[in-house]
Amino acid sequence: MSVIIRTATLKDLPFIHNLVRELAIYEKEENEFTATLAMYENDFAENVFQSIVAEVNGEIVGMVLYYLTYSTWKGKMMYLEDFVVNEKFRGRGIGKLLYDAFIIEAKSKNCMLAKWQVLDWNEPAIQFYAQNDAIIEKNWWNCKVFFNKSKEY
Repeated sequence: MSVIIRTATLKDLPFIHNLVRELAIYEKEENEFTATLAMYENDFAENVFQSIVAEVNGEIVGMVLYYLTYSTWKGKMMYLEDFVVNEKFRGRGIGKLLYDAFIIEAKSKNCMLAKWQVLDWNEPAIQFYAQNDAIIEKNWWNCKVFFNKSKEY
């Protein structure tokens, strides 16, 4: 099996969008996945996020989606928003190739760190990250606010 790891292009977005839907289903949260392909296309064109894809025989089978952000304590950092390998292609080293490409990309942008989240029940992902020198913090809680058109801030 020949795997090509490359920077995503606009034409890859439908496949990336489908992989994110696959992740939402895996996380039992498909109903929360409301971002449209049009949103992806607009935000990608505006350089809001970037992605690296894994391609096998012309088919996108995995991806990492990330963006630059800033740590007030450390400086420039890369945030890994989503990391997905199609279920049929897991266990073949594609995830490691994508993860390594993400780390190389963060280093090439002179980031001081990379950061992401993992669900506490996702043991395969936790083990993968631990094997790849990630520090898994358990003392920080996530906070978020959703903005809707009916409520003013």
